[in-house]
Amino acid sequence: MKKLSIKIKITLWYTLFMTLLVILSLGLLLTVSNTRVLSNTGNRLKNTVIKSFKEVEYRQGSLKIDDDFTALGIEEGIYLSVYDGAGNFLYGRLPSYYNGTASLIMDELQQEYDFYTQWYLYDYLMELEGYGPLWVRGITSQTSTDRMMVTLLHISLIIFPFFLIVISVGGYLIIRRTLSPLDKVTETAFTISQGNDLSRRIHLDKGKDEVHRLAHTFDHMMDRLQAAFEREKQFTSDVSHELRTPTAVILSQCEYALAEDTSYEEQKCSITAIHNQARKISGLISQLLTLARADSGRLMLNKEEINLSQLAQVVCEEQQELAHAKNIQIEQQIEPDLLFSCDETMIMRFFINLLNNAITYGREGGHILLTLSTAGSRIEGSICDDGIGIGPEHLPHIWERFYQADSSRTSLNNGFGAGLGLPMVKWIVEAHDGSITVESTPDVGTIFLFSFPR
Repeated sequence: MKKLSIKIKITLWYTLFMTLLVILSLGLLLTVSNTRVLSNTGNRLKNTVIKSFKEVEYRQGSLKIDDDFTALGIEEGIYLSVYDGAGNFLYGRLPSYYNGTASLIMDELQQEYDFYTQWYLYDYLMELEGYGPLWVRGITSQTSTDRMMVTLLHISLIIFPFFLIVISVGGYLIIRRTLSPLDKVTETAFTISQGNDLSRRIHLDKGKDEVHRLAHTFDHMMDRLQAAFEREKQFTSDVSHELRTPTAVILSQCEYALAEDTSYEEQKCSITAIHNQARKISGLISQLLTLARADSGRLMLNKEEINLSQLAQVVCEEQQELAHAKNIQIEQQIEPDLLFSCDETMIMRFFINLLNNAITYGREGGHILLTLSTAGSRIEGSICDDGIGIGPEHLPHIWERFYQADSSRTSLNNGFGAGLGLPMVKWIVEAHDGSITVESTPDVGTIFLFSFPR
């Protein structure tokens, strides 16, 4: 049984159920038919036999039987006969082809069978005044109604099995057609597993049954897997690209410093360059590890209630030193004493990343505005700059890791040109049940709008 296909198993169970149903139906039909035949026949015989006693009388020492006695039975298709108390035949008609020898039994329907006919017998005993006990027997064969019911039963014995075969074959065809998409799912999954072709899909027509939903879910799953696989390949390529440059610088500086004619001052400059590139690699690795722990759910937040207003002011003051290099002024509109339960380190990184981004893409002599205020049960804020802006074609992708609208520029200094700063910002916001959006116009500026629950 375990080796059979699902189609065969379902068909077998379905056929078994229908077989039992047909057997029960035939049994019920046979029972009802037999009961109906016996009831009708018994009633006809009893009524005719009892009525026939009106045609029998005892007068002047002899038994007188009217001619209507025989006619009464003929009208009902019943042969009537009269017997004395000892069971001796006195008068009446018996079917010429009836050879039965059934005993006289009071008020009971008897059945006898010969090779051709089924006979029904009914006997009744009455006390005839002046004569004594007198028996009247009625004999009849199957009537046309009875034969029709028996014929119907015989036809049913032929039609029901044929009906069962038709239902079984039809059910199998329907089940096979319904489950045929599963073969396509299996074939597609096998092809993908053998050839690593994640672009293969089932592509079933629209349908609302379980199999169609399974196929559509499988296609959707493969779309996500393919997208994740492509991101993984892009991630590997981007990491390799980001590590190639600092690694090449480190190797070249090491070779230069190890040269025999390199002076002490030149060696010191080479070591400084190596140190800077190593810091970039360390920062990149730190960002990647943080995001990897975040993705796996192993990066736990250490929440505590802090003064968000003071934290934002401290970060602004620290970033102002970097902004001086481009003559950019960081302005603040911060509502005082905003208390917020959060991971202080992560929120500090959040502000640093956004402000660092604004400085990187800000104009010489430009301005950056940081705002914080309460709005009902939420804390809302923004960081706005008047820098070069972001093109509309790039806005949907700025939260993607390693995405850079212009690969010739760094996206975030603390992302070391790898495009990891804004993905980190988005994760921090979502980890604190917040939201963040961006609006930007090229050559006008960019504004990041964020909101946290209080």
